[in-house]
Amino acid sequence: MSSFAGRLIALGAVMIWLNGCASTVSKVATAHVCPPVVEYPATTQEQAASDLYLLPPGSPVVSMLGDYAVLRDQLRACR
Repeated sequence: MSSFAGRLIALGAVMIWLNGCASTVSKVATAHVCPPVVEYPATTQEQAASDLYLLPPGSPVVSMLGDYAVLRDQLRACR
């Protein structure tokens, strides 16, 4: 038997053994966990809106911010 085959068999045995150790499921693994939504002060939001108008037409940042807005809505709904 080659050294590689022996290591592969040993790895398989260890994986089977470790699988037997995981007889209980963690509460964290089964819990519905919602990441926090960062709340920005009104002044920061106003500055961001002003800066948005300074971007050149067709800037990918605009579409990325749209995606971020959708994500924030999804996080709020998760709570």
